[in-house]
Amino acid sequence: MSDTPLDPGRQSAPPSTQPAPGTPEAADASFDELLSPLHELHVEAGALFTDFAGWQMPVRYSSDLAEHRAVRTAAGLFDLSHMGEILVVGPEAAQALDYALAGKLSAIAEGQAKYSLLLARDGGILDDLVVYRTGEDRYLVVANASNRAVVAEQLRDRCSIFDCVVEDESDDIALIALQGPIAEEILRNVEGFDLPGLDGLKYYHSIAADFRGHPVLVARTGYTGEDGFEFYLAPERAPELWDALIETGGGSGLVPAGLAARDTLRLEAGMPLYGHELSTSIFPVQAGLGRVVALSKEGDFVGRAAIEEGPASDARVLVGLVAEGKRAGRAGYPIVVPDGAQIVGEVTSGALSPTLGVPISMAYVDPEYSAVGTALHLDVRGTRVPASIVALPFYKREK
Repeated sequence: MSDTPLDPGRQSAPPSTQPAPGTPEAADASFDELLSPLHELHVEAGALFTDFAGWQMPVRYSSDLAEHRAVRTAAGLFDLSHMGEILVVGPEAAQALDYALAGKLSAIAEGQAKYSLLLARDGGILDDLVVYRTGEDRYLVVANASNRAVVAEQLRDRCSIFDCVVEDESDDIALIALQGPIAEEILRNVEGFDLPGLDGLKYYHSIAADFRGHPVLVARTGYTGEDGFEFYLAPERAPELWDALIETGGGSGLVPAGLAARDTLRLEAGMPLYGHELSTSIFPVQAGLGRVVALSKEGDFVGRAAIEEGPASDARVLVGLVAEGKRAGRAGYPIVVPDGAQIVGEVTSGALSPTLGVPISMAYVDPEYSAVGTALHLDVRGTRVPASIVALPFYKREK
């Protein structure tokens, strides 16, 4: 691991689950499953596990609803050590990333982060990323777990013509996220955490910190719609930090939270998930991410020609839907006009919102049906459920 540890997570809840918590089967993963450095702590906490991108990760500890509500009202602690962290360093690292990614990474200052996209040459999305500038010629690219190998390979290939080095440091970095309205209060009270620069730390910025003599990158980023922090540190130090955070915040409502709660939190916040809202068949503009592509930057970048041409005029676009009743649309459910005569879209993510108490979905629909207020129906296993288009996000925290 480098001297400066390297960050957030945006990956989320898979549906299947592993054996019940506390059983030998839950404690002992098969030889081909990857385990977080926090795995034993999760077992001790009674976590139910799920296989995700080859990792055995906690999907819940108590209940999805309780963990979701804790993040909205107090704080939740997430293990995101399955995420990929790729370092790009060298005199031409900034130029290399400007060419490799959709955004203008050379424009961000040291200590700043930027959400960006890795595009295919045909304009589709290979992954969505967060990039941190941790030094003058040093960047940390954080990839979704399922796309770690693709991102590392593409960055090596695209950056090879520049004076920089690309290193996949994922195995040397653990990632913990503390999210919720009391996250800062908890962080400030952790014993042994030296946090120079925490005062005034803005959203999508980071600082180099020290936890009991060991370096940690502390970033004010997250994937829940709440204030919070993400901690990048050496795997062997992660259990001590996890325990310290739980000990400090447990009496104030902090709970460990799994990937199921993370998924409903990001859905309420209108945040896209790769493999659901984002894929190689989707252009950024379809997903409402046209602003992420820096067409104003000088020079070429991978995917530029296709982006400038754009998708077909009738390409579906991402919208939010709120349905009546309590039956939520799920990924793959059709969206039809009210008389059911025509399919005009498909749900990509959906759930009964724990915060709002209504069924919410993100979906791709034909552009002529995408205006806010448009009445449509979800086809929920053959039953048509009335729904209407709403602006995203569904939930936005008070400042």
